Amino acid sequence: MRRLKNRSEFLKAARGQRVGRAAFSLQANARDLAEPGLGRVDPGIGFTVTKQMGNSPQRNRIRRRLRAAAKACASGFEPQHDYVLVGRREALSIPYGQLVSDLAAAISKIHLKKKS
Repeated sequence: MRRLKNRSEFLKAARGQRVGRAAFSLQANARDLAEPGLGRVDPGIGFTVTKQMGNSPQRNRIRRRLRAAAKACASGFEPQHDYVLVGRREALSIPYGQLVSDLAAAISKIHLKKKS
């Protein structure tokens, strides 16, 4: 998986489909085949947590938990897609196993929406 770093990549993912869970919101968008950098077929993933979710140690902890959950669900991410995980405060309080299962369910739901 590659990391999304540019604002434009985050905005493109935001135009795609969304699935909300208690601890996060998942945004996904298929990359255009005519885009430059076509050789990069790996899925892209970005993480964002707004200041409303707490001070910087809390935001960083939310981000770390989401990164770990994304790593655990890496096989579910499809190539040629960009994903953005928008963290929520509940990501701090729910058990890690539930966070991983919620993310796996959100990924499968996004791809079910896309195919129908």
